Amino acid sequence: MDTTLPDPLVDQLLDGRYRVEARVAVGGMATVYRALDTRLDRVLALKVMHPSLAADGAFVERFIREARAVARLDHPNVVGVFDQGTDGRYVYLAMEYVAGCTLRDVLRERGALRPRAALDVAEPVLAALGAAHRAGLVHRDMKPENVLIGDDGRVKVADFGLVRTVDTNTSSSTGSVLGTVSYLAPEQIEHGTADTRADVYACGVVLYEMLTGAKPHTGGTPAQILYQHLHEDVPAPSQAVPGLAPGLDALVAAATARDAELRPVDAAALLAQVRQVRAGLDDAQLDLVPPGARTPEQGTGPQPAGSEDRTSVIPRPVPAEEATSVIPRVVPADTGINRTTRIELPVTPPPAPPAEPPVPARARPGRPRLWLLAAAGALLAILAGTGIWYINSGQFTAVPAVLDMTQAKAEQELDKAGLEISVKQAFSDTVERGHVIATDPRPGQKIRNTGKVTVTVSRGPQKAEVPNVAGMTFDQAKKRIEDQGLAVGDVTKQFSNETPKDSVLSTDPAPGTQLRPESQVALVVSKGRQISVPDVTGLSVADATARLRDAGLAVKVADEQVFSDKPKGAVAQQTPGKGQTAGEGDEITVTVSKGKEMVIVPDVTGRSEAEARKILQGAGFQVQVDRPFFFPRDSVEAQSVRPGDQAAKGDTIVIRMKGGL
Repeated sequence: MDTTLPDPLVDQLLDGRYRVEARVAVGGMATVYRALDTRLDRVLALKVMHPSLAADGAFVERFIREARAVARLDHPNVVGVFDQGTDGRYVYLAMEYVAGCTLRDVLRERGALRPRAALDVAEPVLAALGAAHRAGLVHRDMKPENVLIGDDGRVKVADFGLVRTVDTNTSSSTGSVLGTVSYLAPEQIEHGTADTRADVYACGVVLYEMLTGAKPHTGGTPAQILYQHLHEDVPAPSQAVPGLAPGLDALVAAATARDAELRPVDAAALLAQVRQVRAGLDDAQLDLVPPGARTPEQGTGPQPAGSEDRTSVIPRPVPAEEATSVIPRVVPADTGINRTTRIELPVTPPPAPPAEPPVPARARPGRPRLWLLAAAGALLAILAGTGIWYINSGQFTAVPAVLDMTQAKAEQELDKAGLEISVKQAFSDTVERGHVIATDPRPGQKIRNTGKVTVTVSRGPQKAEVPNVAGMTFDQAKKRIEDQGLAVGDVTKQFSNETPKDSVLSTDPAPGTQLRPESQVALVVSKGRQISVPDVTGLSVADATARLRDAGLAVKVADEQVFSDKPKGAVAQQTPGKGQTAGEGDEITVTVSKGKEMVIVPDVTGRSEAEARKILQGAGFQVQVDRPFFFPRDSVEAQSVRPGDQAAKGDTIVIRMKGGL
């Protein structure tokens, strides 16, 4: 394709911002131009939808979906999208400009690649798709044409024009599927659905093509290729490249399994397998020269990386099986043999018919009346055509594209077009203050020459003011803040002797501060006055409750009771304890005593002092020893509580030692 052919957009200023410099590629849905962003003074790529498709709402939706989908991805191996907009009949994306070539150009020039080079391309491609898959996006049209290789060696995935979310049904209502014949997964053909594993399949086909220099499935028609996808496995690359490492065969086989359940679940999983296989290859296996490899001099494609002549991706005619197409799904017949309906491929518009040959300047002799009649008829036709044109179009003017212009510039452009102007204002988070957000009618729409265009000018981002909620209850303050279009953020509490409990002390930011809508406002809420907790242990529950309530505190009685040295029914424990601080109305938990725990006293008579002490202490008693003054012996003669009787745990048991000679 000769990119020097005249193009109506070249040298034009699109949307008042992008100076179109050159056309660099033409696809089935759009044309890509190199352009200069005059506002930010940077070179970028403009992907402009073909005007014939801009009238189709479905295509425009898909085009805009690409911008939104890729804008969600922040990955060094994904071609970034900067902006999306319309200018009259042109719908465009402003994207990162990658100076270099496509993987398809490299394969045309070099044929098969060495395994090391193939994996060097596959890894960043899978990393980019892995990021998309993690974001819930499926590319659906992976092929060498959509892999860009920059002059600096960077690899980037482009053209997310068919992207869909993972949970979206990707089949069309007509039973056809969008994609490129050579890289469609079987489930895309048969069911019209595609998830992350469809991208994995396409990557497996691309890897096979890089290793062998050829596609795994070929045929005279696209239908034959589709049939092979459904009924034949992708052959092992080593069949075409003897000596190729078995690990590379395994990679291709795993990625291109006809059963989607047998493939890696997404590109990130396939990338992990690629790195594992690569780690097991030696230099000889990585640098194996395949039979289909060609030197740069043998190729006909772009120059090698680093060539001074190559500055962009040069568009080339694309074979039918490499073009993104609308392909009817395969429908199983009763006989068990799959059949296909016709395949709709992009059709190049026919060339304009040649101009009519010039009419001879002199009429045929002897026929003057016919000449006069013809002239009169032509004049009448011109007059009638002019009248019809004026009625249908001549009295109408297309609304100029003034989006994102300053108000003054927009008024100047509309005045030049002879249109009246009405201005209104609206908030905008994306359009600079004083610039045009929208027009009614929209740019490019027809309006009578005497009509009026309503221009909406940006007031900048909408601001919300932090209200003064000091002294309000928390619920009142929350409602007031939300009514202003803001949200309650962190809530902290502190003591206050002046502000009642659960009322607001202050806000951060301070009242009157201008914030963007939905911004958060932190609140400081009063815990009430600070109270020193009194000691209520040993009191009855009723007395303890009265004393705590008199102090401004609430009371909660614990469900379980405990043994303690406090009388049965009295307060055994309290939380928080005596002397700790609490806020007004805070709850103090009290635990009721079950009294002392009764334990059976063991028999220690006849035992040594040490043994008796150990046994009694082990049972929970204190021990006191009574020794005779003269001639004490190390044997217990008696104990203060008879063996077998009960005593309170913690009580003291007196043991008397024997005496005498």
